[in-house]
Amino acid sequence: KNNILQNLEFRNVGPTIMSGRVTDLEVDPENPNHFYVSYATGGLWETTNNGNSYKPLFDNEVCMTIGAIAVDWKSGTLWVGSGEANAFTWAGLGVFKSINHGKTWINVGLEETQHINQIVINPDNPDIVWVAAMGRLYSNNEERGVYKTVDGGKTWQRTLFVNDSTGISDLIIDPKNPDILYASAWERWRKSWMRHKGGKGSGIFKSVDGGITWNRLNVEGSGLPTSSGVGRIGLSISQSNPNILYATVDNQDRHEKKDKGEKKDILKKEIFLTMSPKELLDLPDEQLNEFLKENNFPEKYTSESVKELIKQNKIKPIALYEYLVDPTDPKEDDRPIYGAEIYRSNDAGKSWFRTPKENLDGLFYSYGYVFDIIRVSPTNPDKIYVAGVPILESEDGGKTFRDINKENVHVDHHALWINPDNDDHIINGNDGGVNVSYDGGEHWFKSNPEAVSQCYAVEFDMAEPYNIYTGMQDNGTWMGPSTFTQDYSWQQTGKYPYESLMGGDGFQIQVDKRNNDVIYLGWQYGNYYRFTKSTNEYKALEVKPDLGERPLRWNWETPILLSQHNQDILYIGANRLYRSMDKGETFSPISPDLTKGGRVGEVKYGTITTISESPKTFGLIYVGTDDGNIQLTKDGGVNWQLITKGLPENLWISRIEASSHKDGVVYVSMNGLKWDNYKSYLFISEDFGNTWKEIGKDLPEEMINVVREDPVNENILYVGNQVGVYVSLDRGLSFLKMSNGIPNVAVFDLKIQPRENDLIVGTHGRSVYVADVTQLQQLTSEFMKRKLHLFDVDEVTYSGDWGNTYSPWDKAPESKIKIPYYCNAEGKTEIKIFSNNNLLLYKITDESECGLNYAEYNMELSGEAVKDLNKNLVKKEKKSNVKKKDNGKYYLPKGEYKIVAEFGGETSSAKFVIK
Repeated sequence: KNNILQNLEFRNVGPTIMSGRVTDLEVDPENPNHFYVSYATGGLWETTNNGNSYKPLFDNEVCMTIGAIAVDWKSGTLWVGSGEANAFTWAGLGVFKSINHGKTWINVGLEETQHINQIVINPDNPDIVWVAAMGRLYSNNEERGVYKTVDGGKTWQRTLFVNDSTGISDLIIDPKNPDILYASAWERWRKSWMRHKGGKGSGIFKSVDGGITWNRLNVEGSGLPTSSGVGRIGLSISQSNPNILYATVDNQDRHEKKDKGEKKDILKKEIFLTMSPKELLDLPDEQLNEFLKENNFPEKYTSESVKELIKQNKIKPIALYEYLVDPTDPKEDDRPIYGAEIYRSNDAGKSWFRTPKENLDGLFYSYGYVFDIIRVSPTNPDKIYVAGVPILESEDGGKTFRDINKENVHVDHHALWINPDNDDHIINGNDGGVNVSYDGGEHWFKSNPEAVSQCYAVEFDMAEPYNIYTGMQDNGTWMGPSTFTQDYSWQQTGKYPYESLMGGDGFQIQVDKRNNDVIYLGWQYGNYYRFTKSTNEYKALEVKPDLGERPLRWNWETPILLSQHNQDILYIGANRLYRSMDKGETFSPISPDLTKGGRVGEVKYGTITTISESPKTFGLIYVGTDDGNIQLTKDGGVNWQLITKGLPENLWISRIEASSHKDGVVYVSMNGLKWDNYKSYLFISEDFGNTWKEIGKDLPEEMINVVREDPVNENILYVGNQVGVYVSLDRGLSFLKMSNGIPNVAVFDLKIQPRENDLIVGTHGRSVYVADVTQLQQLTSEFMKRKLHLFDVDEVTYSGDWGNTYSPWDKAPESKIKIPYYCNAEGKTEIKIFSNNNLLLYKITDESECGLNYAEYNMELSGEAVKDLNKNLVKKEKKSNVKKKDNGKYYLPKGEYKIVAEFGGETSSAKFVIK
């Protein structure tokens, strides 16, 4: 259908020097300056200058989440396996292939594999390709395993299948015999509240007939682990001696703790399960105080105050245990897991031995399900790299290691390439982007010139120009000017326009817009702070239950909200809603548990995900949860009402938006990712949630992450889903995509800066975009009946440098503006610039589409108008007479001008000022 918004343009405002998660690297072995990088959610990029700049190759495809890439360097054919295999992001849509260096792509199938971790091309016949498919993330499916094509992707055969919860996490080929392949299988499943990280299905398989049949290598007597604790496995093979293989194994089995000589008199929480009040009162104050401090009880709880509560019979001793243990906590097993283990085979996988024999503590921590990178030098089979949270190097076959996670290198590593001609030249992909080293990891440079950050949230302030704040996956919270343009000049000045405010994973941000000085920001699971810019002071927000209550459950992306009615008031959501009346100094609960109560598991579930207070009425608050509840209070938390009747059950409430135009109107988006449900869910209620109506029925079947109501035009809604931004002009009955300048990237947050009327878009893969929606906001049904309308044009600041150069090699600067107008059909529009006494100064003929249009104008003055304009300049302004510039053009001087547009016999005019 006709899209009247097709000309409304986005501009990317960074940031760039931090990055999103890299999933794969493919480097031209003949020319290492040329390589490809895939990002978890940011698409595919190519560089031909060693990472100084990149160009995107996958922006217009149906999904931008990528798990693997492969290149036939002889022909330039590219293969992309969509769907990141790490247990984080949403599904892809199978395998894509390009035979013209990424200009165009075709989908060659395997859509239901959903997550692909490796693609291997037969070096002797590039039509033979193997794919390692992990399958669905949150449910079992049969479409897992190793797939093979012998006809370039026209047909596929699954050759290795273990079971419906075991996928293939790694796949490698013998460099001297393409009939020999090794695959690692990984049994896993995930729920919102639990991760199953290993199982009997996990293991290493070998094929000697080109991947047609496979034999399991991790069997009794092989030297490899065979228990149900075997998790994710990474593989590598020596190019110089293919009999030598390495494997990293995430071993989830537990072992007994080493005796570290802990003090015997330290209290354990379990002791309070059966302790009597008298026994507690008899505890030495020093011992009880140490227990309270070690377990992070609020400072108000001391031995003295706890004993007083016991004496008054306000609590029982068991309350000290229950304060630390939620009913949804799994049965405690404090024995540590083995974690990262490295195994080596010298006989092509027949037998294996562990190297080193001790645990590699600190390589995976508890996140072994995220990492499987091990690489062996192409020339030295004893030189290996293993990567997890840090990246380690060994030159003795894994007996000893050194950390090469030096300055300028992010943590969490997912890709590594070693130069076959120089094994000190390595390229590393991690959660912070791409790093390159030429001395074996002693020194690195960061190659992140493009905007590929994974934003969770965005915010703005009211400075001039206003600043944008964004919280990003594993890259903290940053602040930068909304006027940001991507260039390298900051390297010369020494100051990057964006500033890091906090590390960790960056999430929601709120700014006190009365002074733009106080910012609330934080990281995962409710760890939030109040930051005062003027004093550079951080204060942790302490939100804890009272003794006698159970621990709070915090979502990974804990929601916070400053009240628009009084910005001293801050809301924060756990499983209960808390409110501070004093800028976060103190918090009080204003709700009971608003969830369904949680589920037993290692991941907190039954948590608040979104908070919305009516901009019109203080205390009218909606809260949504990850388990499908929507709760309403009309009295600031005194009473709560569950308002989910008629809505789908158990879905993640991704956003609630209380209308700023009318009380009772509220919008809700829901997300089924955690159930492998990718449908779009969008609803409106006009009676405080008593009844709901589904809207957005013409939206694509993509998960919706955010919905926003326009603050100016109550009929306009903005939706961010997995493939971009959509806009409704009729309160959700129909939607149009805004795609000019923004790729098919997931949008996680939307905000509107009210002074500039800028729509700020936080994407999870391509940083932040901004679009001026001033004209969009005027598109009412009545307005769109007009044949033509010319909108106001922003003031322009005059510069005498327009058209002048300082050397023969300089390009003369100009000031280009866009003249916005609306017409109700396609055609040609004549736009004329007049002086204030109606002298025709310049004429533009613009090819117009139906809808919003933006004609470019560079302040140029036609030659024939110069004499008339100079003649009519008042005497005192003679010094401003228009003269030809170095580029041969004339430009308008300061003054007031009139713009007149004509389309289909209709005219419209607007004023224009150069100051």
